Amino acid sequence: MALTPDDVVTKQFQHVRFKEGFDPDEVDDFLDEIVVEWRKTIAENDELKAKLAEYEAGGAPAAAPAPAPAPAAAAPSMGAMTGDAPVASAGIIELAQRLHDEHVAEGRAKHDQLIAEAQTQASAIISEAETRHREEVSKLERERAGLESRITELRNFERDYRSQLRSYIEGKLRDLETTGTSSGATPVSAIGL
Repeated sequence: MALTPDDVVTKQFQHVRFKEGFDPDEVDDFLDEIVVEWRKTIAENDELKAKLAEYEAGGAPAAAPAPAPAPAAAAPSMGAMTGDAPVASAGIIELAQRLHDEHVAEGRAKHDQLIAEAQTQASAIISEAETRHREEVSKLERERAGLESRITELRNFERDYRSQLRSYIEGKLRDLETTGTSSGATPVSAIGL
């Protein structure tokens, strides 16, 4: 939103109650001074634009650009422009162009700097993420190898346990058969149990 002198004039501030604050009359007076100066600047700017448009429309050959004035003397007064308007206008235009070029160069440099910083930061983040990824994969591989080793141990234990259990049960069955044949073929019901 562009700020205009009328915006400054119509701006309302809330009054502060029970606290220290600015004197509203003093603030209004100061804002009135700002508006007066601002309107003068806008009028001077409009007048310079009109003179520049008149100069450009007149088709007068452009004079050789004068050396750029120092920034302190960048805005000549209206009195200085009456006799030497084309040269002053050319100087102002040249100064404006130079300032524009400087600002564009600053912007590009800042742009390049921000891009370089972002790329550096991005590569650092990617590098850190890749390192963490490798560490996590390595950790998971170690856990996997440990679990596979444990599974192998448990399978060997199961195989050995089954083998021992089978041998034990077969041994008990053999004992049962030998005791059954040696006790005679008398059924248990005949013994009276």
